[in-house]
Amino acid sequence: MPPVLFDTSLYISALRRGENGVVALRRIAPDVRVWLSVVVLQELYAGAGDCDRDLIEGLELDFEMGNRILIPTLEDWTVTGQVLARLAAKYDYDQIGRGRLTNDALIAMSAGRQGVTVITSNKKDFSRLAEFRNFRWQIASF
Repeated sequence: MPPVLFDTSLYISALRRGENGVVALRRIAPDVRVWLSVVVLQELYAGAGDCDRDLIEGLELDFEMGNRILIPTLEDWTVTGQVLARLAAKYDYDQIGRGRLTNDALIAMSAGRQGVTVITSNKKDFSRLAEFRNFRWQIASF
């Protein structure tokens, strides 16, 4: 099975359950190599309270030590812009709508390049992104 990464939506649900919730994420994809997107990491830090910061720092350290942090490349950024423009034209998204999808698109484009499956609870946005660029993704709830 290809490696996976969890979208921010799943980490947020796990963090709301405490440290055991983060550990429980592994039950979604047991025995599979898990990556962490630097975009997800940024979103987690941006929304973290004082009590979550230690958990997020621990995640960062674990993934960094395992050399499993996925960082978007120049091509990922470029493709993200192209996909968002096409998506906006089809669904009549304004600038704000496109901006809201930028992080999800970066996650999807970099994961697709690396052959990593995105696991998310955000079906609407990822299904729309998948219309314009091929990448593996699946829905999971937590």
